[in-house]
Amino acid sequence: MRRAKGDRDHAEQLLEDCEIVPEDLMVSLERLTEFLPPYLQRLGDKRLHQHGENFMRGLLSDLERKSVEPIAERAGYEDRLPLQYFVGQSQWKHGPLLDELCRQTSEELGDPNGILVIDPSAFPKKGRHSVGVDRQWCGRLGKQDNCQVGVFLGYVSNRGHTLIDERLYLPRAWAKDKARRLECGVPRGVRFHTSPQLAIEMLLERRQQFPHAWVTADDEFGRPAWFRRKLCEMGERYVLDIPSNTLVRDLQAPVPPRKTQRGRTPKVPFTRAATWKDGVAPKQWERIEIRDATKGPLVVWAARTRVETRRKKKKSEEPQWLIVTKTDGETPEYRYQLSNGEEDVPLRELVHVGSARFWVEDCLERAKGEVGLDHYEVRGWMGWHHHMTWCLMALFFLVLEQRRLSERTPAITVQQSAEAIGEMLRDPQVDLRWLARKITGRLQRTEQSRIDHWKKFRRLPPSWNAVRLGHVPNVLQ
Repeated sequence: MRRAKGDRDHAEQLLEDCEIVPEDLMVSLERLTEFLPPYLQRLGDKRLHQHGENFMRGLLSDLERKSVEPIAERAGYEDRLPLQYFVGQSQWKHGPLLDELCRQTSEELGDPNGILVIDPSAFPKKGRHSVGVDRQWCGRLGKQDNCQVGVFLGYVSNRGHTLIDERLYLPRAWAKDKARRLECGVPRGVRFHTSPQLAIEMLLERRQQFPHAWVTADDEFGRPAWFRRKLCEMGERYVLDIPSNTLVRDLQAPVPPRKTQRGRTPKVPFTRAATWKDGVAPKQWERIEIRDATKGPLVVWAARTRVETRRKKKKSEEPQWLIVTKTDGETPEYRYQLSNGEEDVPLRELVHVGSARFWVEDCLERAKGEVGLDHYEVRGWMGWHHHMTWCLMALFFLVLEQRRLSERTPAITVQQSAEAIGEMLRDPQVDLRWLARKITGRLQRTEQSRIDHWKKFRRLPPSWNAVRLGHVPNVLQ
């Protein structure tokens, strides 16, 4: 009886956590006015300030398409060319604005247990004239196609998560094509760099600004041994995805017996990571809850061992952890990772660090959905970086607003924060009580769905404050 009453009280509290206070919405536009000046000052030319403010408001608006033309129309421009010039051709440098973004992000979200996350993202494009466009892997489409690829650096902590830097991948054919480089304004000093090389550039530039304990990335970055070695030289601890066919030698496996008294001491042979996982005994798999998802706790099973990885014509690398995780189900999905974490790092922590990529993937999804990260229509090098920079700034502003609103409305999401700001930018005289009721109703419907899903596990979901404290593993230990 007591438990039933406690469950009802908890469910009621979860729904109360969805209630938006109209007065909290009222200050959002004032905070935007306060947010912009440090960035506008870094544009240099004061004549650009109004264009920058208008473009930011357009990215945060409720426009369906957040490219220059609809933003210029919403802002009241008689001619879109001034705003188009500001984004695509104006000579202001995006680097100082990213520096300010990183300074503020570190100040607001910095935590010693934070995680730096590297994640590429593709932008499908037609034609061949947009800078860096080529036929290459497009994760969004799940196939090789015409697209541009950006490499992004994100920061994840228990105080929030956002994107902090970016690089445009310039394919080798582009790097060698002087005519196309000139047409798109690619700077002379820009040379061909692989995605892992671009990631190292960003880490070298930004890692001192952000307190962090780990670096993580997908298998595009975990595959090359030189990338792992470079992180070790930089003193970084990592958890990196690797392909299932990576060759490893299990250092914890029994050494095969000698066939004769002479010759070298036998060693455990190299095998594929996928082959090693087939020999893991059932009792060696550890059950780990890595995240409280909307439809229930997200659970994986994990196992690990110390391994060496093979290098062509050279000695093996220093021992690392091979971590294998699998999902529940009739056809479990396996994921393979390497880490240079210390011997005493719990498996649970390594799995949580490796799963932090989810939060940066969420950032990219939100940036594309809420602030038009992929809505650009520029062709040149400068225009691409200008658009990305303002989108990263807009995303960070939404993260700040979501944090502020969550003090009294823990269930508020970046998406709902963006919706509220978009409504107010469209109509500054909007009825805030109506807007608060609208968002509260949407949050409560979503929360009731979350409660119903969790009841299948004979428990209720945790509070949203507890969920957000699960971004990195240290708080959970």
